[in-house]
Amino acid sequence: MTTQADLKRIRALQQRKGRDEQGLFLVQGPKLVAELRRSQWPVEAIYATARAAEEHVIPEAIILPDHEVERLGTLESGNVLVAVVRQPSDAPLHVPSANELVLALDGINDPGNLGTVLRIADWFGIGRVICTPKSVERFNPKCVQATMGALFRVQVAYAELPPLLAEWQAAGTALYLASMEGANVFTTGLRRPAVLVLGSESHGISEAVRSLNAELIGIPQVGAGESLNVAAAASALCMEFTRQAGTTL
Repeated sequence: MTTQADLKRIRALQQRKGRDEQGLFLVQGPKLVAELRRSQWPVEAIYATARAAEEHVIPEAIILPDHEVERLGTLESGNVLVAVVRQPSDAPLHVPSANELVLALDGINDPGNLGTVLRIADWFGIGRVICTPKSVERFNPKCVQATMGALFRVQVAYAELPPLLAEWQAAGTALYLASMEGANVFTTGLRRPAVLVLGSESHGISEAVRSLNAELIGIPQVGAGESLNVAAAASALCMEFTRQAGTTL
């Protein structure tokens, strides 16, 4: 039986403090819960309205009154399925393998942008994303929602970038920094294995990472726009990495 104390603990997962203390996070909505159930991620419980559990065939769901399920979720409306999931450990930080492309995010603060970058990585078959410790947490509900299920397929780790990238460079990994001042990515020969570093929306790539012996690459500006957000830049750059890799992947 689900008690009011249980529901209070679940609602606490809407905030980072609650997620950190319990080691749990929320997955919400029919699409993401379906993606979750197809994955190997450890599900603690799935809460649903009676109609949602029947419609989406979730026999293991814990049925609650509609208004209680609504209060568990963070969506503006339509909270009919809310799963409580155990947070996995960070992915291992081994040196990139041959032909691998890894994304590194230097201080990404917007949860929607992080989620969209994970979705982009998933689209282009990029299996690993490394974030600096000051980046937004991947279990933020807005981030989870923006991944559209990519969270369950793309490995994410948090680490200080300068020593890690220096170690990987010494092992033969190419290092590219996304920059407005960088060389035209569409006319630059891109090598693999590689790490592509993208900076924060407001501050760009940190000086500590810029001090590494890396190649600056950028997307040529044709119009009058001031800048691209990190997700848009990631999409364009990953597309060119994929195009150049061709059939060698």
